[in-house]
Amino acid sequence: MAQRDSRTTELTLTRTMAAKAADIFDRWLDAKKPGSPWFGTKKAIVDPVVDGLFYHAVHFEGHDWAHYGRFIALERGRRIEHTWVSEATRGLESVVTLTLEPQGAKTLVTLHHSGIPDDEMGHRHRDGWGYCLDALTQALAGAKAKN
Repeated sequence: MAQRDSRTTELTLTRTMAAKAADIFDRWLDAKKPGSPWFGTKKAIVDPVVDGLFYHAVHFEGHDWAHYGRFIALERGRRIEHTWVSEATRGLESVVTLTLEPQGAKTLVTLHHSGIPDDEMGHRHRDGWGYCLDALTQALAGAKAKN
């Protein structure tokens, strides 16, 4: 029987967004709004309450990537924490923590993902989360421009 490599790593990404922390929190959790990591996916089921579950399928590079998780902590305007399981985590349950720190009219957003495999697939999460944070930044800028 082949032994599974159990080495894991973590990553941290930050963005400063021109929006209130509560608005970022609400947008992140609303699968129907651009900027949410669940927006525009092939299928999304999201129950954003503590112990609520989520599932979404992302079509990327000709493959449907299923993602599953459970919300661990939800502190409006401060923190979102949930588990994260996918083919790219090799079935390991990893943890994503999004923290929001108000800085005047802006908010420092920090995404920390721990427990991901220390391999090529695990490292690709940096690009995926970078894409999500950039989409959120753009969506919030567009929403602000409409106001």
